[in-house]
Amino acid sequence: MPRPPKKFVATPFAYHEEIEITIDALTNLGAGVGRIDGWVVFVPFTLPGERVRARVFRNDKNCSNADLVEVLVASPERVAPRCPLFGECGGCQYQHLDYASQLAWKARQVGELMQHMAGITFPVNPCLSSEQIWNYRSKITPHFEKAKDGDLGPIGFLAFGRRSQLIDVPQCPIAMDVINAALPEIRAGLQARANSFKRGATILLRASEGRVETDANATVCEHVGGLALRFLAGDFFQNNPFILPAFTGHVATQAAAGGARYLVDAYCGSGLFALTLAGHFHQVAGVEVSETSCEWARKNARANGIGNVRFLTAAAEAVFDEVDFPAAQTAVVIDPPRKGCTPEFLEQLVKFGPARVVYVSCDPATQVRDLKQLSAAGYTLSDVQPFDLFPHTRHLECVMTLVRGDAGATV
Repeated sequence: MPRPPKKFVATPFAYHEEIEITIDALTNLGAGVGRIDGWVVFVPFTLPGERVRARVFRNDKNCSNADLVEVLVASPERVAPRCPLFGECGGCQYQHLDYASQLAWKARQVGELMQHMAGITFPVNPCLSSEQIWNYRSKITPHFEKAKDGDLGPIGFLAFGRRSQLIDVPQCPIAMDVINAALPEIRAGLQARANSFKRGATILLRASEGRVETDANATVCEHVGGLALRFLAGDFFQNNPFILPAFTGHVATQAAAGGARYLVDAYCGSGLFALTLAGHFHQVAGVEVSETSCEWARKNARANGIGNVRFLTAAAEAVFDEVDFPAAQTAVVIDPPRKGCTPEFLEQLVKFGPARVVYVSCDPATQVRDLKQLSAAGYTLSDVQPFDLFPHTRHLECVMTLVRGDAGATV
């Protein structure tokens, strides 16, 4: 066997020892997990029910990590990956799992997170997806390193399990067709200018109205239902336009379900939820820390003829200082960054006491962490709806609806 790394712990398995193991489940990071005599072993690119041979490369305090060597007994849910780089490129985790099973596992993982992290048992709705499950991403950001001898080397994404190694990605089956069509010329142009780059860089490819924008400061447009929303190409915006009508429609239904007449959209960005939900409410206030994003939201409101929305520039921790809506008639939509809400924001939210909270998250783990705090403050769950905005990856969006007092389900 090869010499182990200096800090390798040699128990319970030797370095690169090959083991046979049955996979029982999938983690929320997309890896298969099995047990040998009660000891947990994680093996990426394996599926529940499979018997596999794996090579151990790390032993931690209570688990081991191993690379897949061979599938001995395959799951009936295993399919051939569409991308030839699957398993090398770190972008996708589930191309080997049939799509219906991807949805089922994502819904299951939300329920498991609620149970394990917050002690909450609550029915999770089936995970919803758009019909477009390939070529759906409207934005990708390939990377490259500083040129060596006039060659940039790989232009693509981080290799699976690596912090710095890049994999060359000439085409990406989850990126929109217009992006893949533009990639060869863009990649060739970068290589032609290789010596002009003093360091490595990330490039932007944003699809907008049938073209690809590479300038982060250029104006782009996304259509959601009957609305045209403009923003800067480099700013955050949901990257799967095919599911946005159903996604925003569900948030609207949940926010308005209790008869609320007012809406506060915290973390409103360029106005996605505030503007798509405005028709369901008497008045809407969007709050955003970025003045640039807030100004785009105001422009989008004017351009779409929406007059019952105002946008305020304020930190999320000071959202309600300028909101004069009656709390008992107000719903709040929150869509924070991946790290979730700060304790200060949640304390302020509870103090304001809206009738309903619709919490949208791209990281169910931080969402469940915050759910625990909201539950302790008297909010109860009434609906949990996962959305698969990112087919063939481990990522998902989850919409949790909470109501004040005992009007919701007991958790």
